[in-house]
Amino acid sequence: MYGSTPPPQNESTPFHPRSPYSVAKLYAYWAVVNYREAYGMHATNGILFNHESPRRGETFLTRKVTRAVARIAAGLQQKLYLGNLDAVRDWGYAPEYVEGMWRMLQADTSDDYVLATGYAMTVRKFCIVAFNRANLNWEEHVEYDPRYERPSEVDALIGDASKAEQTLGWKAQTYGEALVNVMVDADIKALDDQLSGRGVRIDR
Repeated sequence: MYGSTPPPQNESTPFHPRSPYSVAKLYAYWAVVNYREAYGMHATNGILFNHESPRRGETFLTRKVTRAVARIAAGLQQKLYLGNLDAVRDWGYAPEYVEGMWRMLQADTSDDYVLATGYAMTVRKFCIVAFNRANLNWEEHVEYDPRYERPSEVDALIGDASKAEQTLGWKAQTYGEALVNVMVDADIKALDDQLSGRGVRIDR
């Protein structure tokens, strides 16, 4: 939704979407505002910055990286191909963001809230931390592929969730290196379980 608007981004930051997906999000955002204002509905917008966990889909950047780390560490893969390594993102932990959404719905009045960590990390730094977790040198395995560049890049998303902290008592706890480690450890364990047969369900 913020797209090319410079960070930090909060509830007052102008929107500047950079993809059809983000344009559609803006439609939903203003629809919620309209119903709240027109009909007095308890309708709240949660503007959630990137929130990740081991359950993240494998096609998303974070899981693409952590899953590749697990496979490379196990000798099943050699290379990981990525696009813009300089893109900056604010990655948080999904379970904490679910709690934030729950808190929004418990509030006496509805409003709009940004949920974010405020911690900036490049894709490159994410890779460095992830590969270090498995005692691997990321430069030996990560290669640039222009096919993964976006037609209109979103350079930097860094959220300011001070309103959520002040009003809802919510603050991100897991981010940066800690979040990357959680995801790498989970993918390494999942792959180990799969290769050893512990992850195979047998119906009798």
